[in-house]
Amino acid sequence: MTQLPAIPPVFQQFEQQNQLILSAAGEGIYGVDAEGRATFVNPAAERILGWKAEELIGNNIHLAIHHSHNDGTDYCAQDCPIFAAFRDGSVRRVEDEVFWRRDGHPVPVEYTSTPIFDQGKRVGAVVIFRDVSERKTAQTKLHATMEALRLALEQVEQLKHKLELENAYLQQEISDTFSSQAIVGTSPAVQQINYQIQLVAPTVATVLVTGESGTGKELIARAIHRVSDRNQRPLIRVNCAAIPPELFESEFFGHVRGAFSGAVCARMGRFEVADGGTLFLDEVSELPLALQGKLLRVLQDGEFERVGESITRKVDVRVITATNRDLKQGVENGTFREDLYFRLNVFPIRSVPLRERLEDIPLLVTHFLKASCQRFHKPLLKISLAQIQRLQEYHWPGNIRELENRIERQVILSQGDKLVLDDLPHHLQLRPQVVKTANDTVTEQDCRQVQYQAMVDALARCGGKIYGADGAAQLLGIKPTTLSSRLKKSGINRQPFLMASLQ
Repeated sequence: MTQLPAIPPVFQQFEQQNQLILSAAGEGIYGVDAEGRATFVNPAAERILGWKAEELIGNNIHLAIHHSHNDGTDYCAQDCPIFAAFRDGSVRRVEDEVFWRRDGHPVPVEYTSTPIFDQGKRVGAVVIFRDVSERKTAQTKLHATMEALRLALEQVEQLKHKLELENAYLQQEISDTFSSQAIVGTSPAVQQINYQIQLVAPTVATVLVTGESGTGKELIARAIHRVSDRNQRPLIRVNCAAIPPELFESEFFGHVRGAFSGAVCARMGRFEVADGGTLFLDEVSELPLALQGKLLRVLQDGEFERVGESITRKVDVRVITATNRDLKQGVENGTFREDLYFRLNVFPIRSVPLRERLEDIPLLVTHFLKASCQRFHKPLLKISLAQIQRLQEYHWPGNIRELENRIERQVILSQGDKLVLDDLPHHLQLRPQVVKTANDTVTEQDCRQVQYQAMVDALARCGGKIYGADGAAQLLGIKPTTLSSRLKKSGINRQPFLMASLQ
């Protein structure tokens, strides 16, 4: 029979003095000598660990109950805080470790290892430990509950964001009752647009609406949505020119919490919000090149990932885009992907400028006048035929938006029962009039005169600027190089117009 090592008297004294108190408190206690062998084990320790005292006393306690970490990896005795206590004489308090039961299951514990001295010499340590399984379980449940609550709050935040966007759509719909609900006009140009809308609306085809600013491109998109079978879901509008480049992907596809600085919660993108409905991308030419490939993918496959997430999501969205730029030119310049251009240009619709549908001005004026009077709580004003004819002589570089704004302003300023348009610019703003010959035939000279006057008008309006979105070439609907060539050929010097714009 193996002879057990003698237990130093100091351990016997400690056991006699403290075991009853610690056992009553439910705390396990055991002693370990300078060789790492158990010297005593109290009943609470036996109950927690499943070992009998006689099975542990005299044996290396680390190898019995402290041999591995919670993940099963070896726990080197040199790193053991219990042994360190009697090696360097300092107290060790540990809150997140495990002791191993006799049946091989780990027990979460927190413990204190206190060195024991006998006549000034370190002879071992006493370990007081507590089973914290219930507390760990409670903490785990609490963390799970908090995580579930966090996810629920994220879902609420996402739903709130979605409802805000849908509410903005509904507010726009309400606003439209005071503005342009339908495409007003009976001209051949408007009839052609309405015909195209009726053709494409029942389909899922992508529509590209082109045209100058102020011609009503968004109105065409809304008309397509209203006629389609998606009209019970919202039409979500995104102005691509108003989104900072670094936020494009998040705005389109959403993000998860922590995806980037400031992403404190997950958020839906516009594609998710528009699921089942229509997404209108205005100023689509402003899309960053890096995002165009991702947009192409969602158009082709209906799939995308939120920023910071690897989960692929599917949506059913009908996309309508609009631009006042030449996307073909963008393809040639390398600023717009050719494959995306063809994907967007499945069904093109041109929104014609007001100068090409001047016969619609009487109907448009009547429509805007009624809406403006209703909006500003004024009695319905009258407008004379002479005033309407004067409006039809104007070039309308700002198109329908300019006409609507001018009507609104004059309604606000009106004092009587008539609308007076006394602020219509006269200087170089009237539509060029063709001087006809006796037999009413327009000659080549007449055409040159109209072209000459149009270039002068455009330069005056644009301050001599030729290039860019606010340049004369854009206003006339021709390439800047073409305009420069025509100015040179006609002998028109744009310097006076530049100087006038600086004064």
